Amino acid sequence: MNEVRLSGRVSVDPEERVLPSGDRLWVFRLVVQRAPRAGMRQSVDTLECAAWTPRLHRSVSAWRAGDEVEISGALRRRFFKAGGGAASRVEVEVATGRLIRRAATS
Repeated sequence: MNEVRLSGRVSVDPEERVLPSGDRLWVFRLVVQRAPRAGMRQSVDTLECAAWTPRLHRSVSAWRAGDEVEISGALRRRFFKAGGGAASRVEVEVATGRLIRRAATS
């Protein structure tokens, strides 16, 4: 079963992208805490996320860097052409998302 549920901090403002096909999506990076383990130095993971549906576009477009959010979805491996060859990336395809807490403003 391919189900992902994450809670973390948006690292940079989400960005809208338009694909060559004309499809629109919003992309963002989510920083999530790792459970502490002996001998492990890395304490967070940064994950690429993509929101495809118009409903999610409205939500994600209002998120800002530093906001805490909760998302659910599935892991997807996407293939594309880059530098004359094929490349791939694993990302979270977001099915649902909600704002938990706004970032502190200065």
